[in-house]
Order: sequence, then C-alpha cells, then structure tokens
Amino acid sequence: MDDYNKNLEKNNANFVPLTPITFLERTKDIYPNYESIIYKKRVYTWKQTYDRCVRFASALEKYGVKLGDTVSIMAPNIPELFEAHYSVPMTGAVLNAINTRLDSNTVGYILKHSDAKILIVDRQFYNVVKKAMEGLDKKILIIDIDDKQADLKNAGSFGQFEYESFLKEGDVNYVWKRPKDEWQSISLNYTSGTTGNPKGVVYHHRGAYLMSTGSVVAWNMPNCINFLYTVPMFHCNGWCYPWTLAMLHARVICIRNIKAKEIFDLIDEHNVTHFGGAPIVLNIIANAPKDEQKPLKRKVYVLTAASPPPSIIFKKMEALGFEVMHVYGLTETYGHITQCAWNKEWNDLTEDEKADINARQGVRYPNTEDVEVMNPETMKPVPHDGKTMGEIMIRGNVVMKGYFKDKEATEKSMKGGWFHSGDLAVMHPNGYVQIKDRSKDIIISGGENISSIEIENTIAKHPSVSLAAVVAKPDEKWEEVPCAFIELAPEKKATEEEIIKFCRETLAGFKVPKKIVFGELPKTSTGKIKKFELRKKLRRWTEVRSR
Repeated sequence: MDDYNKNLEKNNANFVPLTPITFLERTKDIYPNYESIIYKKRVYTWKQTYDRCVRFASALEKYGVKLGDTVSIMAPNIPELFEAHYSVPMTGAVLNAINTRLDSNTVGYILKHSDAKILIVDRQFYNVVKKAMEGLDKKILIIDIDDKQADLKNAGSFGQFEYESFLKEGDVNYVWKRPKDEWQSISLNYTSGTTGNPKGVVYHHRGAYLMSTGSVVAWNMPNCINFLYTVPMFHCNGWCYPWTLAMLHARVICIRNIKAKEIFDLIDEHNVTHFGGAPIVLNIIANAPKDEQKPLKRKVYVLTAASPPPSIIFKKMEALGFEVMHVYGLTETYGHITQCAWNKEWNDLTEDEKADINARQGVRYPNTEDVEVMNPETMKPVPHDGKTMGEIMIRGNVVMKGYFKDKEATEKSMKGGWFHSGDLAVMHPNGYVQIKDRSKDIIISGGENISSIEIENTIAKHPSVSLAAVVAKPDEKWEEVPCAFIELAPEKKATEEEIIKFCRETLAGFKVPKKIVFGELPKTSTGKIKKFELRKKLRRWTEVRSR
C-alpha cells in the first residue's frame, strides 16, 4: 500500500453520496423568495416548492412508502409532476413517471411490472387508468390531481386522496432521506416498447446529479433563466431538467398542452429564455400560422433531441429568432450525451452548410466519458472518414444501471463493456458523430444500404412538406425499396410525381422513394414518428394485393 492510501479513508466529512435533491435544498436556503414554478395563475417560490415536496414526502412515508418502493405518477407538465422528482426520492423510493399517451394495457403492464405502491394521477387520464387497474392483482393507493386546466369531461375521481389534501397530511419539518449510496436508484423510466413490452430503465442518484450539472456546462446555461417546460417530464425525467433548474434557481413555466399559439404567448408573457423539445415541437413552431406567431423580444435558446431533425428546421427556427442546439441521447443514458458544439470557424459557411452541420449529433457531453462509433462485430472504432457506418456506443456514469427485472437484456445491451445504442452512424474526421439510421430502419435494396434519414432530410426541404418518414417497402425485384410517408404543411399541396421529381434532383436513383403516401403521421408522445406502424400498414397493403 502506497502513502496515498494510508490513513486517507473516506468518511462523513470528505465523502457524501451525490444526489440532485440537494440542489433544491440549496436554492431554498439561498433564494427562498425567487419564483420557482409558474402555471397559469399558480405561482410558487423556491421555499414553497421545497416545503411542498417535504410535506408530500412525509405523507408518502406515513402511508408506508419506504426505501426501494416504486411511486408512479401519470400527469402532464404541471407543478405536481415537477415536485414528484423531489418528494418521491426524499423517502428513498423510486419515481416512475408514466407516459400520458400510453394505452390502458401498457399502463397496466407498467404498474404491475414496476410493483407500484402508489399512483398519483391527473384526473384527465381517469378512463385509461381505471381500465389499467382492472388487470392488477394488488391494490394501489391512488392520489388524484384535480387540475382545473384539465379536460375533465367524462373524467371521474377514484383516488383515496386528492393531491393537495394528501400533501397536508405531511410534516413540513420532516427530515428527508439522503441516499446512503449514490448508486441507489432514483427513477424508473420505461422505453416506448415498439417491439414488445416496454423495458424499465433504472437511473441512480449519481447519474442524475452528473447529467444535471453536465447540461449546464454543455448549453452554457446561466443562473435564473426562464425555462418553458415543453419536454415531457416523463421522458428521461424531462432530460433531468427538474433537477438542473433547481440548481440554477430558474423560473419554470409549465405548459400542459403543446400548441404553437400558447408557446408563443408564454414566451412573450414570461420572457422565456430557454426551452427544449423534440423536432416535432420545433416543427409546430416553425410552421405555425402567422396569426399564432409573436415576434421574439430577445433571442430564445432551444435544445432539440430525438430523431435527427431535417436541416431545414434549423433554418426556419433561426429565421424566427431562435438559436437551436442539437443533442443526442437515449432513455438508457439519462437523455442527451452528445451535442453539436459549434466551432467559430464555421461562422463563414453558407446557411445551408451551417444547417447541415447543426443537424449532426456532435461530440460527447462534459459528463459523458466515452462515445464512439464502432463495428459491433469486432468492437473496434470505424475509420473517422464520415463514410464508414458503425453503431454508436457509450460508456460512463450516465449510462443506466440496467433494465428492471431483465438481466438478459441488460447484459446484451452492455456487451463488451459498452452500451449498444442500436443507432447507426458515421464519425467525421473532426470527431463529430452523425446518425445515418436506426439499425432496424436501414433499407437494403439490391444489396445497397440506404439511409432513411438521408431521404427524409431531402424530402423535408420541399416547401410543401411538414414531416416525412421513410421505411422499407417489400419489392419482388429489389427485396426492399424506399417508401415515403408525408405530412403536408397547413394549406400546402403536393403530388406523388412532384415529390419523386424533387428527390431525383439530389438523390441517387436507387435512393428515390418508389411510393409516396400522404397523410398525418403517427407519433409518440416525445414526437418520434412511429415507423413500426407505417411498416405494419405497408405489410397489410402488400398482403391484400397478393391475395
């Protein structure tokens, strides 16, 4: 043993397990009267938010919640969901925020699989939850949220408590439980489950803490920002921003429904400085009718993540006065782990060239140890030539603990000491990652690999197109050919022949879609297009025609 390991042990004075809950405690102490959460006419200070969280945590413990229990919540972006990010882990329990757009069968599966002890639910989702509960073999304590802004038509009430009355059962002097180990679980988030039942992704206190701080550095976030909460808080815990925003003693402006007019109104009313969202949110803003838009009083900073957005979206947002930074991540990595960090030497490029660079997934976050594009067979990095495709792999402190109750899937996803993302990408010579497709979304036509994203980006540049999704269509000669599903912008028109001709101008012949289908695209709650539904539709058409 060397001298650096003699009489230099960890103790309570020099080692405290990391937890993001301390951010709220600090802000309460230093900025007690600063506004914390704004939701319509409801306004709280950071002292009030802290007290409400402590009271609720105390009440949870009073009704049997303890270390390692699961507390589920199903609600939109309202103060109660923000508070749950503190009150639940204050008891040592694990927060499970449920996607509000899920069907009753999936909600029932999550409640059963997670062993939820308590369910907090916005009454708008009464019918979904009521049906979900029918298949459970154990009783769950239900707490209703009675939000006056909700659509309560035909909504019942079946909770043993209403949120505010339950909160009053708690003690404001309750001493909350710090984690004894920073590896202790803090939240449970379920994947979309597009190929079966969703998987439960487990986060720990250390990862949540590091993601919260890493975001501040990567995005150059100052203190006291005005943050419009457009990211669903059930998605990667709102990219972990409930914890980040407390650290920054920010003003959190909640929005229940994502509508262009309301977004512009809230930006104007509350002098919003920052918000985040999937490309679908940016698309809603960029293509909003002129009468729903309002001129920005100042530059608004936007973070976008999810499916790679078409470069045209960046141009449209910039024209409106927004500055967008593109990031990349997964549920399994606490949200974003790469960013398209801007280099000043790119300032002199053309607008199209800037937009194309901005659409890349970029370089690793300050809190992400390793991100590499690798050959999944050899587990060796691919050449950094911007051409050779491989799979994005990640390792570090912001990779999940694993999949809840699924050892096999956990081991498979982390084979070789790296988390396997399933995303296919190239690495540019400057070290910037660019996604080409999901492994399951690559189209193999006549032996040629075709990136659906490349085709989608091309189609999105057409002035009549709002959204585009490209999937493989079975073909007798080529096995697969590209098929494009297109959602047109409001009051815009286009024909199949027009779109195909537009694609031929820039794409190789084998990449040009062989069929165009117009109509509204099916989307997840986070704005991702449900390509599996489009594939199902194509399979049904193929089966009908072959009869």
